[in-house]
Amino acid sequence: MALCYLGIGSNLGNRLNNIRSAIRNIDQLKGTKVLKVSRIIETNPLGGPKAQGKFLNAALRIETRILPLQLLRELKKIESNLGRAKTVRNGPRTIDLDILFYADKIVNRKGLKIPHPRVFEREFVVKPLLEVL
Repeated sequence: MALCYLGIGSNLGNRLNNIRSAIRNIDQLKGTKVLKVSRIIETNPLGGPKAQGKFLNAALRIETRILPLQLLRELKKIESNLGRAKTVRNGPRTIDLDILFYADKIVNRKGLKIPHPRVFEREFVVKPLLEVL
């Protein structure tokens, strides 16, 4: 099992329900267990369209047997199932799931970079992450 840290956020629809649903879906992935969930914080959007609403953000510590690229695919399926539609960069979204760290792995592929390249630039990621380390 690999220890993994995820970032999660939502600023469309029932934000709290979106986050809770995503956490349940992650915990139901085969070979995966959610170990700890941070408090949920409300933050202003960073970048993207000006008129979008505030985000709810959290971080998760999970154990998983799923390898990084497959985990990314599974997280994208969860986003899609919860109504996420790609629109503009940094635009509003029902759910956003990011792999922040995956064990001690470094991945540098198109579409997946681990550790997440902007993890330490974003207070809305760092604050919840510190709670689950």
